[in-house]
Amino acid sequence: MQNKNKNIKLKKLIFKLNMKKQDIIFPALKLPLDFIIIFISFFIAREIRLLTDLIPGVQLPIKTIDNEHLSLFAIFWWLLYIFIFAIHSLYLIKITSSKINEILKVVWYSIYWFVFFSFFIFLGKWFIYETDIPRLIIWFTFIIWTILVIIQRIILNNLEYLLMKKWYISKRRLLIINNKSDEKIKEIIKDIKESKIYKIIWYSNKCKIENSSLKYIWEIEKLEKLFENKKCDELIYIDSDYSKKKLFDIWELTRIFWIRYRYITNSFDVTKTNTSLSLINQIPVVEINNTSLDNWAKVFKRVFDLIVWILWTIIFLPIMIIISIAIKIEDPKWPVIYKNKRVWQNWKTFSLYKFRYMKWEYCIKDAYNKEDDKAVEFEEKLIKESSTRKWPLYKIKNDPRKTKVWNFIEKYSLDEIAQFFNLILWNMSLVWPRPHQPREVKKYDLKQKRLLTIKPWITWMAQVNGREENDFDKEASLDIFYIENWSMLLDLKIIMKTFSVIFSRK
Repeated sequence: MQNKNKNIKLKKLIFKLNMKKQDIIFPALKLPLDFIIIFISFFIAREIRLLTDLIPGVQLPIKTIDNEHLSLFAIFWWLLYIFIFAIHSLYLIKITSSKINEILKVVWYSIYWFVFFSFFIFLGKWFIYETDIPRLIIWFTFIIWTILVIIQRIILNNLEYLLMKKWYISKRRLLIINNKSDEKIKEIIKDIKESKIYKIIWYSNKCKIENSSLKYIWEIEKLEKLFENKKCDELIYIDSDYSKKKLFDIWELTRIFWIRYRYITNSFDVTKTNTSLSLINQIPVVEINNTSLDNWAKVFKRVFDLIVWILWTIIFLPIMIIISIAIKIEDPKWPVIYKNKRVWQNWKTFSLYKFRYMKWEYCIKDAYNKEDDKAVEFEEKLIKESSTRKWPLYKIKNDPRKTKVWNFIEKYSLDEIAQFFNLILWNMSLVWPRPHQPREVKKYDLKQKRLLTIKPWITWMAQVNGREENDFDKEASLDIFYIENWSMLLDLKIIMKTFSVIFSRK
């Protein structure tokens, strides 16, 4: 038994030393790049301080520092920075990790660093050093350095992704534990392949799956050999016929050979991450919470929406005026902004605002259930003949009702800018579930009615994960996932991905 434990420890050490080269090279690149950025930031900050203190209406006495002492402060800054970032694993971030989360960590631990640096500078004066460094230079350096480090990490992440996508460096080799047919997991396989950074090498299960295009491996001994020969980087568990003991043995092997182990959850597994522990007298019980979006979370979200609305109005007001003029020139009939009835929280209805991209006679008014609305009849005919999506969602190919202005504003989702009027009225939020029309809501099943428990949103999970390619069930599942697992980090990810999707048109 003792020899076996020694062998396991030895294998762990060997595989830790034989990690993929890019897993070492790219984090290692950050050290010299950070050093260069810190030095540049100090000298840029000093030059800015010589020009201005950036305080409107106030001119503080200009203070500076010579090159030699500034360089010494920069070296101390870099050493402290490396220590703080290293102990928080910011040099171990992999390409498969959350990039938004990495950026937030950079900002958060940069603030930590700033506090520690200021503290040491204050205590060390006249004991360790005599030359004073101006406080504004420290502030300017902190701001410049944080921005440049974030840019550097984005560039490195994208570079690694591009090299992996183009096969200049090896893709991550993936083993799937699965007992379902290719047809049943085709969406999962498609998503993995479209990521461009994975190569599916095998699937493993108690029994071989008929008509599967993937290579099959069964015996635990063969799996161990696969891991030992470094032919697998990650394992994803979908479902299997393995016994609990076999699954535990496989999990242990992934620990021994440093294989990343992940699993794809079903809807109930996902909700289990949103739990709280309490007692009924002396009995410990776990509660599956409906959503974390309550009380102060809603207040914080509302404040965030108001800040975004102010910034959005300042930035996009000129564009809104230009779009309005273009719509009026092509189709002079009013209105420029079109109101569309949607269902929101607790089955209430509200008017969703969008720039009108159809001729007015084809716009459906507030008459979804009126048989005499010709616009409804014409749309239903087009849905039957030309819709590329399954009902209740629809997308009409080559829609004859749309104007020429639509070709541009729809391409970049500019028709949805007007929804920021809904934001200030707060019948919508920046990020929450998508609102549907009353006739679509009538088709909801019991599970999908969860979508009506909170306010709707302008951008949403399905918007950045598949868009029009999603059927209604998948879109609803993504929205329910959001409700059950809300966090500000998830909101920020969706917002960032929204811009990426709009500009890339994916």
